[in-house]
Amino acid sequence: MKFPLCSLDTTIPTRIVGSIKIVYDCDAELVSVPMATFETPLWHSTKRGALVSQKTSGIKVAVLGDVMTRSVILEASNLAEAISCANWIKDNEKSIGDAIASSSKFAKLKEMRTEIVGRMIYLRLSVETGNASGHNMSTKAADTVMDRVISNCNGVKYVSVSGNCCVDKKVSAVNGILGRGKRVSAEIFIPRNICEIILNTTPEKIVELNVKKNLVGSILSGGVRSANAHFVNAVLAIYLATGQDAANIVEASQGITFAEITDDDELYFSVNLPNIIVGTVGNGKQLDFAKQNLESMGCFFNDPSSSRRLAAIIASAVLCSELSLMASLTNKGELMDAHLSLERSA
Repeated sequence: MKFPLCSLDTTIPTRIVGSIKIVYDCDAELVSVPMATFETPLWHSTKRGALVSQKTSGIKVAVLGDVMTRSVILEASNLAEAISCANWIKDNEKSIGDAIASSSKFAKLKEMRTEIVGRMIYLRLSVETGNASGHNMSTKAADTVMDRVISNCNGVKYVSVSGNCCVDKKVSAVNGILGRGKRVSAEIFIPRNICEIILNTTPEKIVELNVKKNLVGSILSGGVRSANAHFVNAVLAIYLATGQDAANIVEASQGITFAEITDDDELYFSVNLPNIIVGTVGNGKQLDFAKQNLESMGCFFNDPSSSRRLAAIIASAVLCSELSLMASLTNKGELMDAHLSLERSA
């Protein structure tokens, strides 16, 4: 059933930030990144990090995983039947993979995991979804899988196509461990003089702050597999500029910042994001602004790896903004002064 909705155009301030020097798929290139945000300092902070990338060998990025997940709940009559059903699922992975492939020409089973709670079976499916972020594709695949399981396991019935083990738009340990969307890591080596001149700090100060703030502070707060300063700021800004499902910033807030001083007296700085959920096709991407912003970054919908490229670019922007913020925090008053001067004059 469709309900009539009122339409209202909403504008979010957007600027092109960069260029960021990115090394992805062995090639170095300069990429400017569209960022939509009401937090004016984010543009300037990311730009400072981008300048650092230009003065070094660049930000090296790798996409380590690429799946969308959906978990389902099935219910048996008793524990014994639940165990029997879970065993059938385990022994018939090919049949389940075939069911998923039949639901879409792009869907492909990557991994599946089952857990039993009483007489309930929780099945977590990890599915490759091409250039789509994959929310609808994985749900359709899960529906198809449930039909096949129910028809082959006596007494088993449907409970829900989403069982909260996916985990969609919630912070969870399982997403941090197994990943949801693109798992991306990015790194940069920064000479000491670049740290001092552009970032107005030292490698030692950033390393020390990363331990005391991001690591120890996150443990004290009860952070779930997460130790970073503000990954989600840059992620949200690019999500909004490229027509993504902005609610997935909940998963994207997870991730780990790592910093140390190398034997060559350089600052090694990396960001590791297990849940970057993006697509270059699908709802929202057909809007003129989103299409224009995606294409400006070389993320064309007909390129089979464009969504992975987008995730790599997002990780590089996250590194730039994270690095710049950490540098600011090593100097008392710098963060507040930046917000006051940039936001009040905007």
